[in-house]
Amino acid sequence: MERTVTPRVKICCISSIEEAWTAICCGASALGFVSTMPSGPGVISFELIAEIAAAVPPPIATFLLTCSQDANEIIEQLKYCRTNTVQICDRLEFGSYQDIRNALPGISIVQVIHVSTEESIKEAIALAPHVDAILLDSGNQSLLVKELGGTGRIHNWNLSAKIRELVDVPIFLAGGIKPENVALAVKQVGPFGLDLCSGVRSDGKLDPDKLKCLFQELKSCI
Repeated sequence: MERTVTPRVKICCISSIEEAWTAICCGASALGFVSTMPSGPGVISFELIAEIAAAVPPPIATFLLTCSQDANEIIEQLKYCRTNTVQICDRLEFGSYQDIRNALPGISIVQVIHVSTEESIKEAIALAPHVDAILLDSGNQSLLVKELGGTGRIHNWNLSAKIRELVDVPIFLAGGIKPENVALAVKQVGPFGLDLCSGVRSDGKLDPDKLKCLFQELKSCI
């Protein structure tokens, strides 16, 4: 996919309606809500996800982050939470992406790939025809307690850039992005979207000043 000069911004780990509106007012075009995960920050209940998602205005994308590897379980989660996008943070092992599409027409599917080696490129190429976007993150699925996001670590952006060049779906870049390095991320990878959590928070809370700084830095990329 072609390089994006001014990427969209998704703010993840949203935990309240107030945080959602803070992100939106600063310029976010997408919000991420973290359901049950084996590790990492920002986990909230399905009930709270549904409540916040219902308060988000239609132009904003709402992402349900799930660690489920079962399409039928993901479908039930989406029916309850009523987000317009699902972010599958682990590999789908049971059922298929098409099962999700058949059950919930109009839902956008974003598959996370945790970038580590050249194998991540092959994985992205294989999955791209079946999903609406790919999110490149810095987790580790091989650990006893899996890391499926929220690590705050930067992975190999050279691999991410190769993936962006080789697939025909939008790429979101996650992992350790913050105002201080966002311009470099855009220059090196050219993603369609950026995904941030810890980089725009202070003491775990969304920081309006860091958000404003982030969007100011993005303007310098134009």
